Amino acid sequence: MMIREKTELYETAVTQTLNHHASVRAFIDQPVPDEMLNAILNAARRSPTSSNMQTYSIIVVRSPEMRQRLAVLAGNQSHIEDCAVFVGFLADLNRLRIASEMHGEQLVKSLETTLVATVDAALVGMSVQTAAESFGLGAVMVGGMRNHPQEVADLLGFPPGVYMVFGMSIGWPQEPLGTNPLKPRLPEALVIHHEQYDDKDPRPLISQYDARLADYYELQNRNQHTAAWSGPIAKRLKKPVRPHLRQTLEKMGFRLD
Repeated sequence: MMIREKTELYETAVTQTLNHHASVRAFIDQPVPDEMLNAILNAARRSPTSSNMQTYSIIVVRSPEMRQRLAVLAGNQSHIEDCAVFVGFLADLNRLRIASEMHGEQLVKSLETTLVATVDAALVGMSVQTAAESFGLGAVMVGGMRNHPQEVADLLGFPPGVYMVFGMSIGWPQEPLGTNPLKPRLPEALVIHHEQYDDKDPRPLISQYDARLADYYELQNRNQHTAAWSGPIAKRLKKPVRPHLRQTLEKMGFRLD
């Protein structure tokens, strides 16, 4: 058997979809058929899940009024209103509680159960985005749903033990996928390690990435700091992000200890 030498020869429809990923926030006014969305969601439900616990739920929101209210809670992100359908990915311990009670047991919540449910939701959400893009749909993940997790839960009727990890705006993009230049990612050498973590000074490669990302933003006519990655990171993370989150999630039925 002949061994292929070039990495680019190892390509499938899945890797092509992943390699052309870009967040989409501008959509045309065209619906996503229910059958297509159901195919996407049910394919994503085959995603890995810890010990088959399936500690996630998916909520589909098509109502324009509900999407408008969610957009406000997410920080006035207009694409939530403009998309064809908004999908929320929920960490869900409610079913585990009920399953335990069916056998006379009490669910003991912990940091581990919170992490498992959050990771499960993230895995299925990534699968939804990849499947949606494979149909030519555009999508963007919305972490802003954690700005007001209790208000989101109240709006959508979540029971205790359920919170939205993130949402996703899905629709037909104004510009076909792959039309615009892709945003550069960090250098492979900074991200992929072999056998042991490579802890040598990352600053030279970070600086190179800063410059490359600044060039990308320049092409997009977006004014950006020359340290286009490290600068915003330093500014954003100089104080706690969503400092209310731990207290709110604990009130919603999760444990973080």
